[in-house]
Amino acid sequence: MMNKNALKLVLPLIAIGLCCGADWPQFRGPMTNNVATSDTPPTLVDQESIAWTADLEGRGASGPIVVGDKVFLTCATGFKQDQLHVLCFDAKTGKQLWDRQFWATGRTQCHNKMCVATPTPASDGKRVFATFSSNDVVCLDLDGNLLWFRGLSHDFPNASNSLGMASSPIVVGETLIVPVENDDDSFTTGLDVKTGISRWRIKRPRVANWTSPAILKPSADAETLVLLQSSEGVTAVYPETGETAWKYEQGAGRIPSTTVGDNTLYVPSNGLTALAPGSSSEPPKVLWQEQKLSPATASPLFYQKKVFTVNRAGVLTCANPEDGEVIWRLRLKGPFSATPIAAANHLYLVNEKGLLQVVQVGADEGKQTGEIDLKETILATPAIADNALFLRSDQHLWKISSK
Repeated sequence: MMNKNALKLVLPLIAIGLCCGADWPQFRGPMTNNVATSDTPPTLVDQESIAWTADLEGRGASGPIVVGDKVFLTCATGFKQDQLHVLCFDAKTGKQLWDRQFWATGRTQCHNKMCVATPTPASDGKRVFATFSSNDVVCLDLDGNLLWFRGLSHDFPNASNSLGMASSPIVVGETLIVPVENDDDSFTTGLDVKTGISRWRIKRPRVANWTSPAILKPSADAETLVLLQSSEGVTAVYPETGETAWKYEQGAGRIPSTTVGDNTLYVPSNGLTALAPGSSSEPPKVLWQEQKLSPATASPLFYQKKVFTVNRAGVLTCANPEDGEVIWRLRLKGPFSATPIAAANHLYLVNEKGLLQVVQVGADEGKQTGEIDLKETILATPAIADNALFLRSDQHLWKISSK
């Protein structure tokens, strides 16, 4: 029989697995690594691959998430973007099932490119958690019933920046990790998923930061960790307590986020840094650093034993994860804000002008297999579920599936 300590180590990942299945329950997918676990979206796409289109209103740069047969996303309306929306759609038909609305309790000032509804929501399979730039956190059940609401600006009125907050929350076990990192009262907090009450709160570097947490499971017998990235580097913390496990302190970017593959961290630091996880007794080990792999806005991706980044010129670069050596490059039509996502030996990249480009990732080269021009500004990272892609702009939500 499994002892209590062993059970405590594996429960967070069991919870992740149970809530996700083939869902896309949070920013960058089930394990925050941009990779679909089992779904196979179409690889040869054109305009006829659009299964349905649903109308949206207001502003929204948050990505959609998918739980079962439901798609969830957020937006904000009103002159000051102070009316917050959490919306639910039927994944099969695109029919809007419900729209729950709340008044923002914090600041709604944002850069024109961003909006109040920039953080992607998250789900544990039972509940949907939506955060906004106003530092409001909403918890609903899957039918849209309000379970709890936290206006973090009530407790921390100085937690904001003039450009807007964009970091997305993640769920690990019974804890919702919410980054509130900014120029003044900067912190990350772990909220109880059932009550919204803070389990822990840790101070973070006082600088505007738009990165999102990642999940690390170092080994089968090791506890799940949450990776928090800032301008000072990466801090690995325990999701139940917020206690620090180890730190990487060579600095990192404030927009593209760390990703994990084969127990290696790929950190937007000094170009791109490959990092072996640390421990309570040993710091993390730098395996290599490569300036040629420096990502722009989109986060790096590890897939099929390769590392991928997209630079400011819209060039997709494939590199060897062992040493960072470039294998091939492919120039795409950019620029990109959304992070590439992967499934079925293909990458799916949507640029800011709404052009979805699908790239087959071979051993020696990348080959584009199709594209769809949605002709609207898209900043949000897509989701993969139900053997389909889900993308959103301010005006529309699309499902792209096999014909």
